[in-house]
Amino acid sequence: MVSTYLNAYPEGLPIGGHWVPCEDSADIVFPFDSSLIASAPVGTVHHAAQALDAAEQVADEVEGLSTGTRRAILCSVHDRLAEHREELEQLLVLETGKPLVDCRVEVARTLTTWSSAAEEVAHIHGETVPLDLQPSGEGMMGFWVRKPAGIVVGIAGFNYPLLLASHKLAPAIAAGCPIILKPAPNTPLATLWAVHIIREALAKHSVNPGAVQLVTGGIDVGERLVGDPRSAVVSFTGSAAVGHQIAKNAAPRKTVLELGSNTGFIVAADASIPQAVDAVLRGGFYANGQACISIQRVLLDKEIAQEFQAQLLERLGEVAVGDPRSAQTRVAPVINEASTRRILGWINDAAAHGAQVLAGGELEGRALKPTVVRDVPRDLQLWNEEIFGPVICLETVPDLDTAFEILNDSRYGLQAAIYSSSLKTAFRAIDTLKVGGVVVNEIPGFRSDIMPYGGVKDSGIGREGPRFAIEEFTVTRMALIRP
Repeated sequence: MVSTYLNAYPEGLPIGGHWVPCEDSADIVFPFDSSLIASAPVGTVHHAAQALDAAEQVADEVEGLSTGTRRAILCSVHDRLAEHREELEQLLVLETGKPLVDCRVEVARTLTTWSSAAEEVAHIHGETVPLDLQPSGEGMMGFWVRKPAGIVVGIAGFNYPLLLASHKLAPAIAAGCPIILKPAPNTPLATLWAVHIIREALAKHSVNPGAVQLVTGGIDVGERLVGDPRSAVVSFTGSAAVGHQIAKNAAPRKTVLELGSNTGFIVAADASIPQAVDAVLRGGFYANGQACISIQRVLLDKEIAQEFQAQLLERLGEVAVGDPRSAQTRVAPVINEASTRRILGWINDAAAHGAQVLAGGELEGRALKPTVVRDVPRDLQLWNEEIFGPVICLETVPDLDTAFEILNDSRYGLQAAIYSSSLKTAFRAIDTLKVGGVVVNEIPGFRSDIMPYGGVKDSGIGREGPRFAIEEFTVTRMALIRP
């Protein structure tokens, strides 16, 4: 069945108007058992330069596309991806190792991203400016419009490869920008297929396929794309360390950075404990914990801490560990053995410094069992860095003020959540928590692909979501007219 997926698109890399052969390839393996899925093409700095040249040549054509044409392309891509929905889900399971349930969510959100971009393309507009506010502007008229910024470089993470790529591809097309996409080396397959579908849609509407290109490869390829002055916007999803370096390499050009976090989750004294426990079970372990807004730090009011912990441990067995191809599985092995060793190392370090491992902390087959740790010292990586695995940390706090203070005591700030029956408490959290999004009585991993999504502090800059990414990929152009 895998060969069916891989035969869906040509060999090589989609660069310019054609698929360009690659001398090198890399094995893509199934994280569950390390079996070979396919050999993927590995690009070079030369391929990156080719793609930049091709994007430059097609930029004027893409900018000149009518609103109707852009919308038609976006709708066509949505429909073609929907036709292959189940196949994409299966391929994502194999290359990411995420449970099938999470891959189904990824494809569903991908489709929403493309349909939303098709709706937003008709709302790219400007407004008039009252120049006569100053005496020198009397008799003049002014207005501004949005214009494509230019070439977009999109770099996606491994955990949601198709969705993260679409967060960059769909808004770029909507904005009228050529885009060069670099997928994560571990997970290029579904994205390669999607780019092939997009390029077919472009050709169907008489648009040069070079408007959307994909280049794989290592750090040198990314540096070549990011550092080129023709790259007007760099949109990156991944770790904070890499994002910070990309921002430096791209300067002074624009970057949109959706980086990591160590998500906080507060349970107030007046919260529904069963509902909050359910949220942690749903929000702490999905995608094998490899999501930037999966629950990591759980701050429990002292009045409900013991009961919450007891109910959580009692229900932890509901998080089924196993083969990600099964619809019942909720946790499977993380992306590779190195990540597993790192996570176990952080857990063992915390235990050596006084933390209590209440559940998990060991492997079941290749998978790390859902793990609950309490009283982790706040200067350790398990508490203050992004775990990116199926691990949550419990901490008891005396009151809400302390919970807010501890949650904010982080270099990250993507999203956070609070469970409470008090509307006053909810609005206090919204006003107080220094994050890009505050979720009340739902998991912090809740995300609508039409909302402005992004973080503060080391969690990044800029916002995703079709409407907001389109703004990131465009620039204002002012018109000042004296008749």
